Amino acid sequence: MGKSALFNRLVGQRQAIVDPTPGVTRDRLYAPVEWAGRTFTLVDTGGIETGRVEDLAAQTRVQAEIAIQEADAIVFVVDAQTGVMPGDVDVAALLRPQREKVLLVANKVESPATDAAIYEFCGLGFDVPFGVSAIHGLQSGDLLDAIAAKLPPAGDVEPEGDDRTIHLAIVGQPNVGKSSLVNALLGRQRAVVSPEPGTTRDATDTAISHGEREYVLIDTAGLRRHDNYGGAPLDYYSSLRAVAAIGRSDVVLLLIDAQVGVTAQDRRIAGLAVEQGKALAILVNKWDLIDAAKFDRKEIEAALRQDFAFAPYAPILYGSALTKKGLHKIWGSAASLFDERRKRVTTAKLNQVVRDVFRVHPPAMFRGRELKFYYVTQAGVAPPEFVFFVNDPRLLHFSYQRHIENALRDAFGFVGTPLSLVFRPRVRQDATKAEDAILDKAGSERA
Repeated sequence: MGKSALFNRLVGQRQAIVDPTPGVTRDRLYAPVEWAGRTFTLVDTGGIETGRVEDLAAQTRVQAEIAIQEADAIVFVVDAQTGVMPGDVDVAALLRPQREKVLLVANKVESPATDAAIYEFCGLGFDVPFGVSAIHGLQSGDLLDAIAAKLPPAGDVEPEGDDRTIHLAIVGQPNVGKSSLVNALLGRQRAVVSPEPGTTRDATDTAISHGEREYVLIDTAGLRRHDNYGGAPLDYYSSLRAVAAIGRSDVVLLLIDAQVGVTAQDRRIAGLAVEQGKALAILVNKWDLIDAAKFDRKEIEAALRQDFAFAPYAPILYGSALTKKGLHKIWGSAASLFDERRKRVTTAKLNQVVRDVFRVHPPAMFRGRELKFYYVTQAGVAPPEFVFFVNDPRLLHFSYQRHIENALRDAFGFVGTPLSLVFRPRVRQDATKAEDAILDKAGSERA
């Protein structure tokens, strides 16, 4: 019925990540959307399976209802060309208790005949459906207006966290030892531990103090990949909640099974954390099961660096949730990454480092033109964001942007956290005012 096509239309682009590093390309379940002054996350569910009623009742319904309850708006997509189908009736029954959140959308309205047929769906028990065409973009703006209208007021949205409590999400594939690690860190049996993969179905939070810092441990359900969303519905909705848990964390600890090694799914999970601007650390768990005489840690770390080449700044830890060996380093690493993600650099030092980069290693010419740098300022933290004003951002090659990022890391650290580098053209009038403000600030900083 075109749910994914409508998803791409509302997001405004085809959602696929392209990166020169092998294994980073992945499918997307969600994407941020900015509309009418609001920013929200749009989730593509891939469809609710209703073919086997007993499985829906026993496995899917509970998790689906949780997802429905947590959403601020629900876009119920039906096919205007096929009319009401039995599956539409089943999904409508599932959604009806939350009807105030539901926007009924009839897709594939691409002719007067299908436009007139959409009223057939009023029998599902919701308001008159939006007639849209994901292919042609018909009424996509009106639909986004309706979605934005159902969001809570901006002042009612809880902030990501505070400047003191460290939200640490423990993520990884099923049966990698996440719940065992949480229990070991807490010193008590809080999470259910089982050799059966996928025991943890929910993302649960536990507050704990360690040293002088406050933490919230988020134990997520294992993230599984299912081609064409063909896996068990229960695992699918658990994965959505795990993605949400990453979104509300400050630091993400990715567990790798020492016996299995790095998989494409591990890289996908790390990519989720990087894309959302979260600090990232990698823990090789079950290290006690590795024969140190047969494996060289330097070689293993080099291989890990190659697997996670898109996040070379992420620290790598080794430990065992079973024996608790090496786990004491997690606390200090999480606290350090939390602070690095909120680090601010003085404007004077920042501009000095970047000017030295352009002077010592100037960018290559492009079609007879050279990228010129004017000034840079740090626009935000968590993650650190830097805005560079140049003559023409189109002259910037991605390799030189990486060179600038490496220089910033060499000078200021930023261990474990991704950096956001934004390049803008300098507008003369605004640039003069901005340069004067930076010079004034730099002078006060020197004083």
